[in-house]
Amino acid sequence: MPGFDADLTLTSERLVLRPFGPGHAPQVRAIVAAGAASFLPPGAPGHLAGVDQWLNHGVHEPLRSGDGIHLAIEAAGELVGAVSLFKTQWGAGTTEIGYGVHPGHRGRGYAAEAVRLLTSWALGPGGLRRVELRVNFDNAASIRVAEKAGFTREGLLRGGGFEEDGPHDLLVFARIAGDPPMPYTGFHTGVRLESERLLLRPFTAADAPDVLAAVDDPEIRRWMPWAAGYTMETALQWCTRLAHIDVANAVHFALEPKEGGRLAGCAGVHRADWERGYAEVGYWMAPWARRRGYAAEATRRISEYLFERGFQRVHLIVAEGNVASEAVARKAGFTREGVMRRAVPVPGGYVDGVMFSLLRGE
Repeated sequence: MPGFDADLTLTSERLVLRPFGPGHAPQVRAIVAAGAASFLPPGAPGHLAGVDQWLNHGVHEPLRSGDGIHLAIEAAGELVGAVSLFKTQWGAGTTEIGYGVHPGHRGRGYAAEAVRLLTSWALGPGGLRRVELRVNFDNAASIRVAEKAGFTREGLLRGGGFEEDGPHDLLVFARIAGDPPMPYTGFHTGVRLESERLLLRPFTAADAPDVLAAVDDPEIRRWMPWAAGYTMETALQWCTRLAHIDVANAVHFALEPKEGGRLAGCAGVHRADWERGYAEVGYWMAPWARRRGYAAEATRRISEYLFERGFQRVHLIVAEGNVASEAVARKAGFTREGVMRRAVPVPGGYVDGVMFSLLRGE
């Protein structure tokens, strides 16, 4: 009877999918002790005494029967979730896929990335022809995962699911062999870019003093509501955590002049819509790095990066009256489109926003 490879290991830009094993014991114990084991595959232990037995035997029962396989999702060596194939019918070439992500690692696009990775294997080297994903009709987050992973919505199973609170309608999504390739969505951790004069790199703790000094500037405080009350603690939190947290929809670059010197500023993607193929970018510059063209250079390079990733449109919104920022947009090759009324928050309220855009090929 066909079955799954007990050593199946798959990798993507950020993730490694591999079978659970004894090496996961310390992390699984910590998860169980914290009461956060609900994201693990069905049958996961509820008590510490059951961890070793589950990792050695229980989690591999679908593998032994040929019905499926449970894989750990690892990011930078840390267990962040699980993804599974189950109800596999080898004769018909069909299977179902399910997943769970640790609550502390949600919102980073790990689920969609893992589902894409395992589905690509199943419909390719795995030899299957159909992968199905079923989600509760009212589970917006899981519906979004299915859509981001390139699955097609096929229909509704009324009362097809049952949980502690009773029956639930299920939406059925699927991918079949021969469907268009699944797009990769999300920005991988640690991405670096270069322009003629700048290194665009992730923020680190060493940038915090320069970030704090830059924010303590009248021009930044005039336009940026988040600058109020900025402290060294705030700067460290940004540089070590907040600038890296939403890789599914955003990426933030520290701008480092190649010639040396202090941090020049920040530029990045604030909102990426992978389905529609457009993204919003933004920037701020430290006072000691202004009037050198750095902001326009970084904005243009980030736009090129987005077009390389398949985006069709990049836009930015400038607070009306921010003449310097409007000049950056024009210098970067963006076209002024119009005014969005009261669209931009500034200290003390909202002002109109001037919309600029750059299209693929411009």
